[in-house]
Amino acid sequence: MGGAGHDGGAAAAAEAAGDGMLGAVGRTIVVGGAGGTAGREVCAALTAAGAHVVAVTSRADTLEEIAAAETHALDLGDASAVASLATDLRERRGGIDGFIHLVGGWRPGVADDDWQWLEHRVLTTLRVTSRELRDDLGASDAGRLAIVSSASVAAPRWGMANYVALKAAAETWVAAIANGWRVTKKPAAAVTFVVRTLDDDGVIDALAQSVVALWDLPADELNGVVARLDDAE
Repeated sequence: MGGAGHDGGAAAAAEAAGDGMLGAVGRTIVVGGAGGTAGREVCAALTAAGAHVVAVTSRADTLEEIAAAETHALDLGDASAVASLATDLRERRGGIDGFIHLVGGWRPGVADDDWQWLEHRVLTTLRVTSRELRDDLGASDAGRLAIVSSASVAAPRWGMANYVALKAAAETWVAAIANGWRVTKKPAAAVTFVVRTLDDDGVIDALAQSVVALWDLPADELNGVVARLDDAE
């Protein structure tokens, strides 16, 4: 898997999937933002790989379009709703092996209203859900957490300051989770995938393949990685 301090790109993770080191089969994986284009493709790829996908979206009208073992319409920024879902999964599934955060949105500028709109989607949903699931992922023999960030974090501009600041905060939050697992020697990994835009040709497919491959590589090779999913410099 490519990224900071690593050679190659996201394709390396997909190539490693043939090794069968761990595998996604039977894993309970929560996918947030499952109703979007990227969410649907990631859910489909994980389902095809044999995972028990728990697809979560705030848009109830998109549930029927998602290939998953179960679907839920709820706001991942609602701590009570997230706690209820997690408790239910623990009781029914015995544990939770993954959380893929694909909740997002885009608004330019620096206005307060846009900040509040973005903050809930980009950061609050990540904070609330990862706090609830962190111990579950750490207890799994292959817990995995992943987010999608933006290449604009490395080259911020005033016209998108709200968005870039929140994406940077999300990356820092994931890095803190990764460091915690590293210190406590958990067999879990937190990964950030970076894209210029999900609209570029092949990027969503690369994301889906790379997410599936998270369960085919050991945690010590993945934890804390920031991986670029396109070829742009």
